[in-house]
Amino acid sequence: MKRLLLSIFMLVLLCTGCTKSDNRTVIKFASWGSQSEVEIIKPILSEFEKENPNLKVEFMHIPQNYFQKIHLLIASNLAPDVIFINNLYLPVYADFLEDLTQYSDKNIFFEQTLQALSFDGKVLALPRDASNMVVYYNKTIFDKYKIPYPHKNWTLDDLLKISLQFKKHNIFGISFDEQPLFYLPYLMSNGGGILSDDLKSVIINNPDSQCGLKFYADLRNKYNVAPKKFQSASLTMAQMFLQQKLAMQVSGRWLVPKYREAADFNWDIINFPNGKLGSIVPMDASGWAVSKASKNKQHAIKLIQFLSNKENIQKMTSSGLITPARIDVAKSKTFLDGKPKSSRVFIDVIYTSKPTPVSKNYRELTDELSQKLEPLFNN
Repeated sequence: MKRLLLSIFMLVLLCTGCTKSDNRTVIKFASWGSQSEVEIIKPILSEFEKENPNLKVEFMHIPQNYFQKIHLLIASNLAPDVIFINNLYLPVYADFLEDLTQYSDKNIFFEQTLQALSFDGKVLALPRDASNMVVYYNKTIFDKYKIPYPHKNWTLDDLLKISLQFKKHNIFGISFDEQPLFYLPYLMSNGGGILSDDLKSVIINNPDSQCGLKFYADLRNKYNVAPKKFQSASLTMAQMFLQQKLAMQVSGRWLVPKYREAADFNWDIINFPNGKLGSIVPMDASGWAVSKASKNKQHAIKLIQFLSNKENIQKMTSSGLITPARIDVAKSKTFLDGKPKSSRVFIDVIYTSKPTPVSKNYRELTDELSQKLEPLFNN
């Protein structure tokens, strides 16, 4: 209780003076993000203030326990005017967010990102990025052992065959992570998933989902082409990939800056392999929402429109961290040039991906699911 009260007190301090400051109207803007992201966003906010001299943006950077603190702010009637949010938490806060449908344009943003940031038929956040899964692969060790690269039309069977070839050389073929994000592609590509599209039923036990789960678990337990816990020890999949102990890794765009900086070998990406229904990965997205409780809604909307304009999304894209939700930036040299050579795959995958079905109790559901799947994933 003392910790909780202290947290609330600190958050109240953060919000002190949230109505007026030096005669400017204050817009409270909350976001998570690394220090490198903060260094990108702060100059953009300064530019917004220059263009709008009557407005001041109070940037609330919350790098840890972000949604717990947002929850406390909302419960304390101290909700920020603008809240950076992702689709996995969107349903939880849907009742507290403004309908931004009229400000969303399918000609500007990928339709799939707008779908991901919608709930009950309303767009509740303007998208910054599209987050989907691809397969990173180490071209250097493929060349070393004369193993052909994966190709656009490869299948899950091909993934297993390639991984078995690397096993002969004491290299794990494919990554393994027990979080839903990483095994959902195996389920979705076979017609399964966790929740039905209408959010009315849990479908993890249907035959298609079970088939995908079995294939995934077999990679680790039956074929041992994916590392077991004791084999990876304290290393993450990214660390194993960088140490060339792992030939292929299923992950997202967020690894690009790390691999650009740290990988001392040739690497690239390819789409996830085809299952029974093709190559289908979950489409997630992050973006900026406006609180219903905001007393400065029009100013808040003006800020998120500024954040999501072409120039500013280009600035956020240049670091390599995101796949931009804006179509014009995603198809520009800003995104396509540089490593990985096949960056266009991130765009192509958007069109074949599927927005993750997420309900208000999705986090509780996936936490429970993790406990129940632990014996399956660990033999």
